[in-house]
Amino acid sequence: MNNTNLTEQNNKQIFYTTVVFTALFFSLIFLLVGFFLGKELTGEKISTIPFNNSSTVENAISKNEEIDFTLFWEVWDLLEKKYVDHDQLDSQEMMYGAINGMLMSTGDPHTIFLDAEQKKALEEELSGDFEGIGAEIGIKDNILTVVSPLDDSPAMRSGLMAGDKIVKINGEETSGLNIYEAVSKIKGKKGTEVVLNIYRSGEDDVRDVSVIRDAINVKSVKVEFVGDVAHIKLMQFGLHTKNELEKVIGEIQDTKNIKGVVLDVRNNSGGYMGTAIEVASKFLKNDLLVVSQLEVDDKEEKHYSYGYAPFVNIPVVVLINEGSASASEIVAGALRDNRDDIVLVGKKSYGKGSVQELIPNKATKKKTAAKITIAKWFTPNGDQINEKGIEPDVEVEFSIEDYENDRDPQLDKAIEVLKERVLSVK
Repeated sequence: MNNTNLTEQNNKQIFYTTVVFTALFFSLIFLLVGFFLGKELTGEKISTIPFNNSSTVENAISKNEEIDFTLFWEVWDLLEKKYVDHDQLDSQEMMYGAINGMLMSTGDPHTIFLDAEQKKALEEELSGDFEGIGAEIGIKDNILTVVSPLDDSPAMRSGLMAGDKIVKINGEETSGLNIYEAVSKIKGKKGTEVVLNIYRSGEDDVRDVSVIRDAINVKSVKVEFVGDVAHIKLMQFGLHTKNELEKVIGEIQDTKNIKGVVLDVRNNSGGYMGTAIEVASKFLKNDLLVVSQLEVDDKEEKHYSYGYAPFVNIPVVVLINEGSASASEIVAGALRDNRDDIVLVGKKSYGKGSVQELIPNKATKKKTAAKITIAKWFTPNGDQINEKGIEPDVEVEFSIEDYENDRDPQLDKAIEVLKERVLSVK
């Protein structure tokens, strides 16, 4: 090939290359103009914001045309520039705090954001094995409250009772803390101490309660026999409750002379709704309404009893108190509304009749989660559980003096009612 042909070929290559790059350049300009014009017309804003020269906030897009996120980013920028210790700020913690603030704006204390540590702690608690004081903590009337101490737990041994208001944790005020922030401060390694400053209804002064943390292994079910009465104690509605209850049923059936059952859900803060339906089904005929669930957009879902019901023809008294919450209230309400021969004894239940869904976040590879209230519960008769609770048919107090002297007037009354009202045996 001679030099003339090479020159012509090179000129052609240069020409085609120039045309291609020119086309690509104008195409890119066209796309960018169209993209940003489109974003401007739809009200969406794209931001990439540097923070502390070490992190970047990306994908700052408002999907709601009525919300302008300019204010949010303006305050973010002001904090970075003006806050006296701005170099100590953690951008991830700020983002988590903003998300939690968004969820807390619902006014629902059960709708919250869980970071990786909090999500893991919740999963451990539902599995029944963790280290801490062994008490369910909630927020009632905007005050951190002991929902229920677990049986034979450090919390119970220290004298904590359902309904105690926690004013301080190790000297730190609890106002403004959400449930999981408070729990993270109360939980800790076995053998360590936490001091809770509490207020108890009926007392004039607050008191400090020292609790030594321990390994908590929550057993779901246990049974004790009081003459011809089986006292079934349900501590939670967890992963292993169904299997443990079936073992207890076997023990009861082996005891031929059982004439009645006391189902005790005192200080049982709940657990899985499916487990509550399984438990209620043991006492009810099949296809009876256990609970109605009202979801978003007024969608209603109803759950019915099913399966083997060994206690359907056995007289039952249900024990409830201020620590009976959630799944416990489902069972108590279902048994009360479906059976005329069932009596509720104790104190008014907690009033936590809502459903939370734990939704792992894809953005963090499911290490964090949003816990969101997705429904409210109603008993078969249509009574709302949430914030109202369930009233007992026979109210009986349980005082700190009863606890300190190893007395249980509520259980005594339940057995008395079972015999006198239901069994007609004196």
